[in-house]
Amino acid sequence: MKRLNYAPWLFLAPFLLLFSLFTVWPLIHSMFLSMQQTYGPGRTEWVGLHNFKFLLTDPLFWKATSNTVKFAAGSLFIQLPVALGLALLLNRPGLRGRAYFRLIFFAPSLVGMPFVAMLFAPIFARHTGLLNKTLNYFVSSWPIDFAWTQNYVMSALIIAALWMSAGFNMVYFLAALQNVSRDLIEAAEIDGAGAWHKFWHITLPEIMPIAGFVTLLSVIASFQLFELSYIMLNDSAGPDNRGLTIVMYLYQTGFEAGDLGYASSIGWVLAIMLISIALIQRRILKRHEDR
Repeated sequence: MKRLNYAPWLFLAPFLLLFSLFTVWPLIHSMFLSMQQTYGPGRTEWVGLHNFKFLLTDPLFWKATSNTVKFAAGSLFIQLPVALGLALLLNRPGLRGRAYFRLIFFAPSLVGMPFVAMLFAPIFARHTGLLNKTLNYFVSSWPIDFAWTQNYVMSALIIAALWMSAGFNMVYFLAALQNVSRDLIEAAEIDGAGAWHKFWHITLPEIMPIAGFVTLLSVIASFQLFELSYIMLNDSAGPDNRGLTIVMYLYQTGFEAGDLGYASSIGWVLAIMLISIALIQRRILKRHEDR
């Protein structure tokens, strides 16, 4: 009779215990909590799917979703092209000081999101902000008290996130560009292909898997936006909730209003959104690979 080897399970036991305690159990508990309504410590009422039904008609949730989608769109259509452009520039063999430029662009990603928020809040300040001071210096008619974080909340947040994340995504694109086949590029050059044709027909298809991975990371990070907007807007959602995000609304509902049940339902809807986005992107990339 074959003896059961317990050694692997013994080594896996610490991980399985911690994973069950801090991941599996909270997920199961939050699922049941999303079907309850809480009124404070120890006061709960079973409401079934009422939280999810109310969420579908909650104007604040859709406002938060709209703001989050705008921020994610800014990350995709501004941040990623900038990161790819920096990677293409720094991947040039003849560029002097490439290592220093890579470090300079990557360095902002080493700091935390709260630090970035505290750094950019004074830049967009209404009266003494660096941006208003600079614009007023070059354009004397510019209103020095222009409120960037009130009139253009998402634009300010996208700029702050761009400064922090562009260099991080640049590293992924650099790694992908360095794996592009030189034989294909040289063959295209012999055939007389220009820079744009080489990029569109050779470089872009070669880096598409990494581009898809970076896109997914950016979308997930965008939908989890909280610290940047919360700190830049002085612990609030800004005027007319222009800076309200899904995670911020979850925080306000669960920890400020005390309704952990409704907050759990928001969290599960957010999880479903991210899983759906990941599955759609995977299907798109698979179709691209099958061509």
